[in-house]
Amino acid sequence: MDWDKLRVFHAVADAGSLTHAGDALHLSQSAVSRQIRALEESLDTTLFHRHARGLILTEQGELLFDATSAMRRRLDTAAARIRDSREEVFGELRVTTTTGFGTLWLVPRLAKLYDQYPDLKIDLMLEERVLDLPMREADLAIRMKEPSQADLVRKRLNTVRMRLYAMPAYLEERGTPNSLEDLIDHRLISQNVRSTQVSAGEMLVQSLTTLGSPSTLTVNNYFGVLQGVLHGLGIGVLPDYVIADFPAIVRVLPEIESASIPVYLAYPEELRNSKRIVAFRDFVLEELALSAKILETVNG
Repeated sequence: MDWDKLRVFHAVADAGSLTHAGDALHLSQSAVSRQIRALEESLDTTLFHRHARGLILTEQGELLFDATSAMRRRLDTAAARIRDSREEVFGELRVTTTTGFGTLWLVPRLAKLYDQYPDLKIDLMLEERVLDLPMREADLAIRMKEPSQADLVRKRLNTVRMRLYAMPAYLEERGTPNSLEDLIDHRLISQNVRSTQVSAGEMLVQSLTTLGSPSTLTVNNYFGVLQGVLHGLGIGVLPDYVIADFPAIVRVLPEIESASIPVYLAYPEELRNSKRIVAFRDFVLEELALSAKILETVNG
């Protein structure tokens, strides 16, 4: 089977358009169309349904696209390993983590990493869905539980606990609660229990909402919870790592906290010797150590 025709087919299937595929491949639309027709003739099958809004893969086309996608992932892996055989750290690194950890802790620290490695390109995917690392949906993941996928290098980074926080100005105005029952006189800010989150955090929020506070604010991510706390809307349920960057926030009811939440870094076994992976891993470990020292100081 002709590799050039497969490359053109993959581009068309990915773009859903002859024109867009041609732009990506620097080929004319007619040249792309000829390659697709030739491939269909060699396979004696139709690979695309044509309609006004673009091209849709036939059943046979989907089978071929699955095969070319797998080939491309393997080629990308091989290219990455070849590039990383050099000493320089450069190129794209696809990192996935949760929205909360990514926005509140990781992104504010990336300037230091870019200062060290100015040729590094990071594609950061912030979502609660667990991406498939062995299938190369991402190169590296930071997750709030141990990954269950096979063929991964795993490293436990630290632990996180969900705690109650508020701004001093809010507490001066509304009073500082001295017991769990006192929370009924305050607005509770938390992540919505219907949103995807770690079970320990969800259990803490559920236990607090049973108190029956008349006023609450729920958000579908911790960034929104943090903004509510910073603007004096109430007492928020937040991961303890936010205090490293917002020392003005005060912990409320220190005896109330979630169960311990493990934080893991993971990447495919085949990328164990990747210079980009090693650089990013070491950077995260160094920054977590600094954050831990700040947390120790804040917590006394």
